[in-house]
Amino acid sequence: MTAAFVAAGLGIIPGTAQAADPVPVAAGVAEAITKASTSQGFHSPADRTVRTTLPAATEGKTKANAKTAAPQTAQAAATEQAALDAAANPGLAVDVSGTSYTAHGIELTTLITSADFALDVVIDWGDGKTDTLTAQGTAELHHSHTYDKSGEYQVQVKVTDVANAVQATNGGAFLTPGADFTPHAPTRLLDTRNGTGAPLAKVPGQGSARVKVAGNAAIPAGVTAVALNVTVTETVDSGHITAWPGAGYDRPVTSNLNYTAGRSVPNLVIVPVGEDGHVELFNGGWSAVDLIADVTGYFTRASDSGYTSMTPARFVDTREGVGTPPGMLAARSAFTTPISGRQGVPQNITAVALNVTVTEPQGPGHLTAFSGTGAVPTASNLNFVPGQTVANAVIVPVAPDGTVKIFNGAWSPTHVVVDVVGYYSKESKAAFLPFTPFRTLDTRVEEYGWPGGRFRAREYITQGFTPEAATPAGVEAYVLNATVTETAGTGFLSVAPSPSALPAPGEPAAPAAARPVSSTLNWTAGTTVPNLVQASDGDHGVINFWNQGHEDADLVLDVFGVYQTK
Repeated sequence: MTAAFVAAGLGIIPGTAQAADPVPVAAGVAEAITKASTSQGFHSPADRTVRTTLPAATEGKTKANAKTAAPQTAQAAATEQAALDAAANPGLAVDVSGTSYTAHGIELTTLITSADFALDVVIDWGDGKTDTLTAQGTAELHHSHTYDKSGEYQVQVKVTDVANAVQATNGGAFLTPGADFTPHAPTRLLDTRNGTGAPLAKVPGQGSARVKVAGNAAIPAGVTAVALNVTVTETVDSGHITAWPGAGYDRPVTSNLNYTAGRSVPNLVIVPVGEDGHVELFNGGWSAVDLIADVTGYFTRASDSGYTSMTPARFVDTREGVGTPPGMLAARSAFTTPISGRQGVPQNITAVALNVTVTEPQGPGHLTAFSGTGAVPTASNLNFVPGQTVANAVIVPVAPDGTVKIFNGAWSPTHVVVDVVGYYSKESKAAFLPFTPFRTLDTRVEEYGWPGGRFRAREYITQGFTPEAATPAGVEAYVLNATVTETAGTGFLSVAPSPSALPAPGEPAAPAAARPVSSTLNWTAGTTVPNLVQASDGDHGVINFWNQGHEDADLVLDVFGVYQTK
């Protein structure tokens, strides 16, 4: 698969990354999860077995010695103990292998070598939980276990031969593939306009900018993925930006954001970090651009905050006085909105996933979302021009009092809309499992399995993510990039779990779903607009994507990873 610019006569916007080989969504997700989660594990061979003689054997031999012989020297006692060990099931040994199969799951294979005696087996999973079972002689055992949180766990298998009073122990350290989230105050890691994090120079067409993540701005080594708000600016042509781990990895054919001449375009990106601690941002256009990257959080394989998805809920709308007094947010000012304890969001969350929309701005500027305490960061979440309606996904730390702030960095007032799509907390169990991005839908290309043509006005496209034949275990939410293109008018995209399952072949169509009120991204005529989506597929494994405009458009979906509880 390659990224390509295709002639407009074929119905494809120049500058949009294209995937040549479509992937059926459910099969693609299941395969990607399997591949991503089986990369971790350990193997401790049998020659590492630790043999222990139990007190019963030593005790019995000592009593016999007392009746038949004079006291032994220390050397003689050691020699006799060695002989005793050899006589007591001398071949008893354990080979242990642990392989991951989900974000938190381990498949354990235990190979026991033993004479034909009854054996007691105890598996200590390293999280305070154990499994107890029995075996007879040489045996191969298979067991699985799911950890509640991400982290490294010491797994130990202990095999006891009671008849011969000998025990064999072996095990290893298991690191979960899934990673937990740590919020980070919005901080600028890259700005090619002033040389922050890179040389003071634009990123050339078909060139890349490297962003140091691990060890930068107090982000630790061992970080597996990072949440960045990426902004492209000073554009003179159309193009796209792709984020990927960089050295040692193939650049994916998907895109994270699209741009046109003269526009500053932001988008939230969740991207794996390369082994060298960097990520790369590829400029898929033919002309040079400036790039900005602000960190808002990172993922590590240490127990921290998991993710819980929600049906998108509106928390703020300054046009109607929802969550804040009615009226535009004044220039260079902020409002505070409580998040914890409202509309199903619990107390004590650490961060919140938002979709923030600016509408009817009276002048150019930017918006910054940040914790409800502290100074306004220099980072931004979205940029706008007069009269533009623009949305962007945001992950923002939540203050101890459960609030966040939204700051209008413009010199003119604007309306602001805030929708909550999920939250991070110490109690949430879903860990992030990234994989190589792939495209699952492109309404411009029939090969993607969508027979319905364009993204029709006032209708929705249904995507089944987990059919019975390929159900990923415990998926809390999917990390997607949604791009709307070939737009003929104004509109907005809504994304919500379907209230109904997909009908089986020959069955009647599912009942019509209720129209959501939340928005994921907004567009005007002739634009290509992307946004990150962290979407739950609900109780039925199905997500609905709504065209809330009055003109047809086209929809492109790329999948970047999942949050998984198991």
